[in-house]
Amino acid sequence: MGAGIAQIAVQAGMTVRLYDTDSAAVARGRDQISRGLERLVAKDRLGRNELDAAMDRVLPTDDLSQVARADAVIEAVIERLEVKQEVFSTLSAEANDSTLLATNTSAISISEIAGPATRPQQIIGMHFFSPVPVMALCEIIRGYQTSDKTLEAALGLAADLGKQSIVVNRDDAGFVTSRLMTVLMHEAVRLVEQGLASPEDVDRACELGFGHRMGPLATADLTGVDVAYRAGRAIFEGTGDPTFRSPQLLRRMVASGHLGRKSGRGFYKYEGTK
Repeated sequence: MGAGIAQIAVQAGMTVRLYDTDSAAVARGRDQISRGLERLVAKDRLGRNELDAAMDRVLPTDDLSQVARADAVIEAVIERLEVKQEVFSTLSAEANDSTLLATNTSAISISEIAGPATRPQQIIGMHFFSPVPVMALCEIIRGYQTSDKTLEAALGLAADLGKQSIVVNRDDAGFVTSRLMTVLMHEAVRLVEQGLASPEDVDRACELGFGHRMGPLATADLTGVDVAYRAGRAIFEGTGDPTFRSPQLLRRMVASGHLGRKSGRGFYKYEGTK
């Protein structure tokens, strides 16, 4: 997800600093950006010189303080509250007064993420969708202390990145899109779990019957079955609504390492992956 966000930023002419605690992850992210741009060149949607110039604007770094002093920071770490809190505590201590501090969380409360930070008014949710270069939406979520200035800056950045936005005025668990998608995905999993239909037919029903570009189970495989599971669990824990309780099949898949495309197996099997 982070590489996809970085790709659209350099395509928009921005300079991007890539940071991760694992230098190998930074290298993989840079390679993913390059591959994404190469696909555009192959489709004659980007020139070779433009690709080279864009890659020159991708700057790996191992210094989080350099990232914190950027005009905007978009975090895309694992969906765990304590990890995100640690990141934003560090960022807010180093950031400028004008720095936009955005989290790409799909379900975790912005207010909770910003709780330990020294600049909670500068922290906001900017939830992008996978694959980021293709999907047009950015879901922007206000935390309890998010300022109007920060909201305005986030809307402007999303527009500069070529995205259309919706604004979620209160950061209830799951926001808008994850609540909608979780209900659909959980019911799709239950249909498979109960033997009513195959994953292929459940997805085909959504694609052909409802006009979805991708079915809920293929989407779970793309974003990560574990990511979908954690998002649903966060919504359930935040709301107490049994609608969001994870199906047993989903929990078993995560426990077995069947996480979708990244592991080679989820609701579908994928060739050429581990």
